[in-house]
Amino acid sequence: MILMRMFVTLILLFITFFPAPLIAQELADKVQQYQLENGLTLLIVERYSSPTVAAYITFRVGGVNETSDQRGVAHLLEHVLFKGTKTLGTINYRKEKPLLEQIEQVGSEIDRLKIEPHADEERLAALRAQLAELQQDHRKLVVKDEFSRIYAENGGVGFNAFTSKDLTSYVISLPANKLELWAAIESDRLQNAVLREFYTERDVVREERRRSYESSPGGLLYETLLATAYRMHPYRNPVIGWDSDIDNLSLAETRTFLKDYYAPVNMIITLVGDVEAEKALELVKGYFGKIAPGKPVPAVADREPQQRGERRAQVVFDAEPQLVIAYHKPTMPHRDDYVFDLLMQILAEGRTSRLYRKLVVEDQLAASVGVYGAPGSRYDNLMVISATPRYPHTVEEVEAAVYAELERLKEELVTPGELEKCRNRILTDFLRGLNGNEGLARMLSSYQALNGDWRYLVNYETEIKKLTQDDLRDVARRYFKPENRTVVTLSREDM
Repeated sequence: MILMRMFVTLILLFITFFPAPLIAQELADKVQQYQLENGLTLLIVERYSSPTVAAYITFRVGGVNETSDQRGVAHLLEHVLFKGTKTLGTINYRKEKPLLEQIEQVGSEIDRLKIEPHADEERLAALRAQLAELQQDHRKLVVKDEFSRIYAENGGVGFNAFTSKDLTSYVISLPANKLELWAAIESDRLQNAVLREFYTERDVVREERRRSYESSPGGLLYETLLATAYRMHPYRNPVIGWDSDIDNLSLAETRTFLKDYYAPVNMIITLVGDVEAEKALELVKGYFGKIAPGKPVPAVADREPQQRGERRAQVVFDAEPQLVIAYHKPTMPHRDDYVFDLLMQILAEGRTSRLYRKLVVEDQLAASVGVYGAPGSRYDNLMVISATPRYPHTVEEVEAAVYAELERLKEELVTPGELEKCRNRILTDFLRGLNGNEGLARMLSSYQALNGDWRYLVNYETEIKKLTQDDLRDVARRYFKPENRTVVTLSREDM
C-alpha cells in the first residue's frame, strides 16, 4: 500500500512538472507507422528498457460484425485458431486431412438434421456415434497446445487472445531475439490455419456460455441489460452468441469468416519494445507482405432508434439483489464522450467519488457501486451504473439514491477542485497504461482499430482539459433523463 501511494505521488509530480501535451507529444514522436501494399498497418515503438517485445495482432472485426446467422463466430474462431496449422498441431497433416473432411461431413449432416421439425432421432444417434468415433481417431494425430509450447520454450509470456464487440487481438510478449519466430508462427497461422477439433470446441464454448451467463447472476444481468437497451443494433447480442447460435455455427461459415476478414486490410500489427523499426518493418514485410489483402470489414449500417421511454426488466435468480441503470450516449471521438469520461470519474471512480461516498459510506445503502462504459466503443454505447444493495436495503432505495446524485449533477456545477481532481485521475490512469510495453501496445492497437488513428491517445488530454463545469452540467441535463434510461434488477423469486 505504501509503495502504491508513493507511485501515485510520483505520477502526480510527473503530471505537475511535465504537462499532458508534452507527454502526448513524446508519444507522437516515438510511434512509427507504416502501411504495407496489402493494407496491413504496422505500428512500432522502440523502447530499450528491457530486451523484450510486446507483439499485438489486432483485427477490426468482432461480434458487432456478425450477421444473424453467424452470431458467436468471432469468439468461436478465437478458440479454434489456437489449434494449429498444416505444420503445427499435427503429427501428419496428410493423414489428418481426409479424417478432418469426414468429420466435417458428418458434423454438417448432424447440424442439418437436428433442426428439422421431425428429425430422425435414430439417424441422428447413429451419426453422433460415428462423429465421436472419428473424433477419437483424429485425437491420435493432434499435437495439443503446440503454439503455447513453442512460445514458452522460447521465453514467451502472456500468449493469449480476446474477442470483443469491436475487435479481436492475438497477443504475446517475448524476447527481442525471438521476434522472427513470432512472425513465422503468426503468418503461418494467418495463411494456413486448420480449424481442427471444431465440434469439440463448439461444445466447450456452449459450456463457457452456461458458466459465464446462464449460471452467473452478473452475466445474466448484463446480457439482459444489453438485450433491453438495444432493440436492433447488434450491440444487443452477446459476443459469445446465444446458445442456439453457438450450437448451429458451421465449420464452413467459420472458415469463410476467417478467410474474408482476418486479412491484412483489416489488420494492425503493433510492436513495442527492444526493436529497430527498419529491421522490424523488413521482417513484417517478409512474412506478412505477400498475404492477399482480403475484404474490408463492412461498417454496420444499423442505427439504434432514439429511445423514447424508460425500459425496465427483471431477472429472477437465486442470488443477492443487484441493479444496473444504463443511459444511451455517443461514442468517441464525439465531444460528449469526453464529458462522460469525467462524469464517470466523478460518480463512481474511487472511494471519494459521489456515489461511493453517499451510497456505500454515508448512507450504507449499497455494498458496492460502480460505473463503466459498455458494450463497445465503435458505435454509440451506454454509460452503466451498477450497484448491490446492502441488506436490509432494497434495489428501490438504491435506485432512488442514484437518481438523487444524478439530479445534483444536473442542478449544481461541479466544483473546480473536483473537476481538476478527476482530470488528474484520468491522466494517472493514462500514464499507467502507457508504462509497460503490453499496455502501450494494447492502447495503440485498440485506438487504431476503433478510430482508424492511434493519435486519439495524443489528443485525449488536450480535449479533456478543454471541458468546463458548464459542459458537465449540460451533458448531465441532456442525457440523464428517464426516457433515455434502461433499468434491470436481479432478485430472488420470493422477493
